[in-house]
Amino acid sequence: MANKWVVGARPRTLPAAIAPVLVATAYAREDWRPVAALLALIVSLSLQVGVNYANDYSDGIRGTDDSRIGPIRLTASGLASAKSVKNAAFISFAVAAVAGLVLAIQSSWWLIAVGAFAIAAAWGYTGGANPYGYRGLGEISVFLFFGIVATVGTYFVQTEELNLEIFVIAVPMGSLSCAILVINNLRDRSQDELVGKLTMAVRLGDKGARVLYISLLISAHLFALLTFQPFALLTLLALPLTLPLAKAIWAGASGAALIPYLAKTGQVQLVFAALFALGLVL
Repeated sequence: MANKWVVGARPRTLPAAIAPVLVATAYAREDWRPVAALLALIVSLSLQVGVNYANDYSDGIRGTDDSRIGPIRLTASGLASAKSVKNAAFISFAVAAVAGLVLAIQSSWWLIAVGAFAIAAAWGYTGGANPYGYRGLGEISVFLFFGIVATVGTYFVQTEELNLEIFVIAVPMGSLSCAILVINNLRDRSQDELVGKLTMAVRLGDKGARVLYISLLISAHLFALLTFQPFALLTLLALPLTLPLAKAIWAGASGAALIPYLAKTGQVQLVFAALFALGLVL
């Protein structure tokens, strides 16, 4: 098999870290700072990898992943010790913290507080005594940190200013990041319910989770158009990808059959972000 640490990093989820940086950098085109953009990408990717390892560790030691469908979990499968997976998460968070500190020095010290909240949220999703991911709050956190914070933050470290439009631009990024988590939790819904992990998919039920997923795809297209950037219409070119996804999820694909759609959702996010970024540049 591929390197276990690459598998454990869950590459299919990484578009959620890349897309907001790409779009925000395109919007900041007149004040583009390559070093700041690269550091923002390092922060975003490191947090995504870190939260993936942290989830692997925390769910593994709780036994939540003992009968999991989908990618191999390092802790639950015994491919790596719980301690080494935990250390991998902390190393990833440390990389994010160092890159974030450099950005804070270059722009605003307030970024240190934002970064600290982001790392705490990444760990607290499934870690600690009372993980919020077990109470159905994961999507809210993903929308906030991989949508609003990642997009607005990337724009700010390059321009050192904020406006209303960048918050509107951030919404599609948050929606598509959430869609990745929703389809992941929809796949695991039955097992999560058995072990008491009350994700949004468990709380909403099968049909409700599918409606949420499709609503997130719709909101991404809608808010891209609400920027009133004329070339944001380019995002409609992603419809041949989003419509079949919505159709397949509504038709009832479940369990292991959802695994390919998780990857496809990540691909949609990258394509959508590339089209959105091109539209913002033009």
